[in-house]
Amino acid sequence: MDMPEPPLFAEFYGAHFQRIAVQLYAYLGDHAEAQDLAQEAFCRALEQWARVARYDDPVAWVRRVAWNLATSRLRRLQTVVRFLARQREQHVDGPTPDRVALVAALAGLPAAQRRALVLHHLGDLGVAEIAEQEGVAEGTVRSWLTRGRARLAARLTAEVWHG
Repeated sequence: MDMPEPPLFAEFYGAHFQRIAVQLYAYLGDHAEAQDLAQEAFCRALEQWARVARYDDPVAWVRRVAWNLATSRLRRLQTVVRFLARQREQHVDGPTPDRVALVAALAGLPAAQRRALVLHHLGDLGVAEIAEQEGVAEGTVRSWLTRGRARLAARLTAEVWHG
C-alpha cells in the first residue's frame, strides 16, 4: 500500500498560517510580531518538510514551534513588550472598546492561563491537546482555564462597572 502524498507546503501554509498567527496575536498582543513568529515557524517546517509532512499532525508541530518562539521572545523582551502593549492600546486605529478591554484583560492574566484560554477558545484545542503541548497534566489545564476565565470575567466586569 502506497503512503498518501504529503500535502504540498503551499497548500498547508495557506490553510493554517492565519489561524496560528491569530492565536499568537491573542497571546502576544502584537499583530506584526505574531505574523513574524508564525512565518518563522512555517519556514522551519519548510526546511524539514519531507519529515514534518509525514507527522500525524503537522499543524501541531508548527503551532508548537510558533508558541516556543513566542515564549522565547517574551522572555527576552518582556519589558519592551509590556511598554508596547500599553502604547498600542492608545495608538491602534479602529479597535472597538470591547476588543481593547479584552486584549487588556488577557494581558493581565498569568501567561499559562492566557495561553490556555487562547489555545482553547481561539485555537479550538481540547484540554488534552493543550496539556500535551504544554507538558502538563490535564487537570492543570482545566485549572488554568477555570482560573483564567474567572480572572478574565472579573476584569471585564470591573471594566464595565468602572470603565
